[in-house]
Amino acid sequence: MKQTLRSKFLKWIALFLPGIFLLGLNIGTGSVTTMAKAGAEYGMSLLWTIVASCLTTFFMINLYGRYTLVTGETALQAFRKHIHPGVGIFFIVALTTGVCGSVMGVMGIVADICFEWSKSTVDGGIPSIYFASFFIALVYFIFWNGKTQFFERALAVIVAIMSASFLLNFFIMMPPPIDILKGLIPNIPETLDNGKSPFLVIASLVGTTVFSGLFIIRTTLVKEAGWSIEDFKKQRNDALVSVTLMFIISASIMAAAAGTLYVEGLGLSKASQMIELLEPLAGSFATSVFAIGIISAGVSSQFPNILMLPWLLCDYNNSEREMTLPKYRIMVLLISLLGLVVPVFNARPVFVMVLSQAFNAVILPATVLGILYLSNRKDLMGKSKNTPVENVFLVLILLFSIFTSFIGISGAIELLN
Repeated sequence: MKQTLRSKFLKWIALFLPGIFLLGLNIGTGSVTTMAKAGAEYGMSLLWTIVASCLTTFFMINLYGRYTLVTGETALQAFRKHIHPGVGIFFIVALTTGVCGSVMGVMGIVADICFEWSKSTVDGGIPSIYFASFFIALVYFIFWNGKTQFFERALAVIVAIMSASFLLNFFIMMPPPIDILKGLIPNIPETLDNGKSPFLVIASLVGTTVFSGLFIIRTTLVKEAGWSIEDFKKQRNDALVSVTLMFIISASIMAAAAGTLYVEGLGLSKASQMIELLEPLAGSFATSVFAIGIISAGVSSQFPNILMLPWLLCDYNNSEREMTLPKYRIMVLLISLLGLVVPVFNARPVFVMVLSQAFNAVILPATVLGILYLSNRKDLMGKSKNTPVENVFLVLILLFSIFTSFIGISGAIELLN
């Protein structure tokens, strides 16, 4: 009886593993920093942006997922076959470049957080290089097993720790409920005293949530799961779970900063500041819980990051995803070692993250255009081609993505100067 219940539970969990994988890819230290910064500077007034971004992500995940359910082709295969091979290569190069920047920035932020956190127990703190080396070795060890199912289950555990940490933090440090409700009403906050416009923060919130790599990898996961158009409801439910958790975690991070840093009038420029600033306001327990959440977010996003290039190459070439091959193990090792760049050379992790976000901003409009073209071809989609309403939404998303890309790149140039 116990064995039957256990097998049923594992089977039920397996239905949502692709969605959990996407959640791990989407919620990283870049998201944590962006959500915390928005909460610290504008309170809960930009909560509506997270709602809009999550709804957009859900819509795009379903469109890309439906394409694969109907045609059996992944996104890169479709770009190569039905548009031009160069389009597929563009996505591989652009996503890999962004991911390499993300690997450096994420591990830099995780190591920085651990260093700040360790100061509470060790005089002067433990050097960040040790933390970076440990987490790089941990992620690579899990990768060495080579099976997607093992990655997904390991990721599910880390995502569960991350979710629990940020949710617990929400209840400890939450702002007044009325502020949360007001944040659901779309509005543009006033420009801060330092002259920084809220539009850059809004673009960052959108950029960290509506991530192109999410939609490309989604098609690979749908195909690998063996789903067909009969599994549309299953695919939609999986996407719904992923996006719902995405919203809850993102809103919890924003609320934690809004309930403490915003109330005290303190800003935020980097994730590690949360450790320094939160302790006197919320206590060591809440600070530790938040630190665990950030570390879990960083580690969970590293799994999909290091796998991005080999998976994209297998996808583009329509070859078996055999991650135990020496060429892929060497490839992943080299990408993983980029995580040492920030602690070794004492680079600014936020600076590196901004560069990777700039690449993501360029990719999003192309991602929207790609599915707009493919999902309207009757010879490919048949009765499942886009409805006029879906096309209207896609065009609106395209225009907004161009707008946020312009703001994001302008902001990145301003920061670099």
